[in-house]
Amino acid sequence: MSFMKDLQKVLRQNIREYGMFIALFVIWVVFAILTDGIFISSRNISNLLNQTGYIAVLGIGMTLIIVIRHIDLSVGFLAGFLGAVAAIAMAFWEWPVYVVIPAVLLIGLLLGLIPGFLVAQMGIPAFVATLAGFLIYRGAILVVTEETGTIIISNDTFNAIGNGFIKDIPVSFLPELHKVTLILGIAAIVLYIIGELNGRRTKQAYNFDVLPMNIFILKIAFTSLLIGGMTWVLAGYNGLSWTVVVVFIVVGIYNFVSTRTVLGRHIYAVGGNPEAAELSGVNVKKITYFVFGQMGMLAALSGMLFASRLQSATTTAGTLFELDAIAAAFVGGVSAAGGVGKVTGALIGALVMASLTSGMNLMGIGISYQYMVRGAVLAAAVIFDVATRNR
Repeated sequence: MSFMKDLQKVLRQNIREYGMFIALFVIWVVFAILTDGIFISSRNISNLLNQTGYIAVLGIGMTLIIVIRHIDLSVGFLAGFLGAVAAIAMAFWEWPVYVVIPAVLLIGLLLGLIPGFLVAQMGIPAFVATLAGFLIYRGAILVVTEETGTIIISNDTFNAIGNGFIKDIPVSFLPELHKVTLILGIAAIVLYIIGELNGRRTKQAYNFDVLPMNIFILKIAFTSLLIGGMTWVLAGYNGLSWTVVVVFIVVGIYNFVSTRTVLGRHIYAVGGNPEAAELSGVNVKKITYFVFGQMGMLAALSGMLFASRLQSATTTAGTLFELDAIAAAFVGGVSAAGGVGKVTGALIGALVMASLTSGMNLMGIGISYQYMVRGAVLAAAVIFDVATRNR
């Protein structure tokens, strides 16, 4: 009885954090039943994660944008434009891939600073500043592709980012499974458990509230089981893709910066109350520059992931990317009021939206109804945010 009371109390207090994970779990279970297990097959889950990659990257950057109470509508076509720039650099200028990738990321960073300047220095609303970028980059994609149309990317190294998988160990043990993926999954579980134990001890040392021991053990067991199950499913196909590796690296870096650095605390302080943050010594303009700059860089990465997956740059690349990124951020738990939201939530939000699309496709549901369902889920996420914030 005490266990159930503790569980209910923890869920009530952390409903924003755990709600998205519960929603994703329910969606996967429902689609697994309705598709007779096809949805959770190794091939489908692998494709689902690869399709989510470029939106998850955008959603992570968009989360920080919304946290500081702004919005960026330009990132979709900026991603498409920079993907085309990468394709042109390799196909026509014959630049090596190790030069193209950092160069395009740098261009993305610089272009991201432009709306940062308009918002921070000139006081222009972010909606208007980035809407201008939306139109400009849409035109820029047409300009760079008007002579050739679709630009084919023949660089195998670049294309492997969106389509390749980590090579396996050439041993006969468990031939049907990808051994490297299994090893990485086990390592991830061990590191997760160590991190949770260290975090709990640190909180106790400073007399912070911690989860009851029985709930703490349940949380570790459930998460470890989830990681292990995902690892087993992926190992049954081709293992971890390079897209998933890139997304995990981005999530790891952003999660560390946002939760364990002074910069991260300043970002959330600005989102919580810009005036109070300014009076406390936080340079709000610099934070605004940083957040918009990183958004531009992640748009560049997203554009290259998308171009790599298609092995080409097209005139329509980037269409609706910004809306998918905003939806992923909100479904992942970011608050429209600012100051609240985690980058890991954006990843879960992207998975929720991609899972809905994948599951409904497998069930043969028409695209018109798919848009309605995804819109309803987004509305429910915002309603949930308002309700939990008011409570």
